[in-house]
Amino acid sequence: MNQTFGNEPPAGAPQFTPLQGQYLAFIYAYTRIFKRFPAEADMRRHFEVTAPSVHQVMLTLENADLIQRQPGEARSIQLLVQPEAPPISR
Repeated sequence: MNQTFGNEPPAGAPQFTPLQGQYLAFIYAYTRIFKRFPAEADMRRHFEVTAPSVHQVMLTLENADLIQRQPGEARSIQLLVQPEAPPISR
């Protein structure tokens, strides 16, 4: 039986902050609903933040190997974590 205590993620689970988890969950949900990846503008409207704020979160997620993007290609965000990892409402 694999047991975790408190809010610790299971061993080997990706590490991310609650804010990063919200963005990962949004990317997952948006992709499932609209059958395409979200643009940074979609995230800006959803989270009601500035464009630089969204861009910084995307860079942080990419540097943490949680997402992958193709430079110069719009809507190219791909999740590198399993759908169970982010706090996704089902």
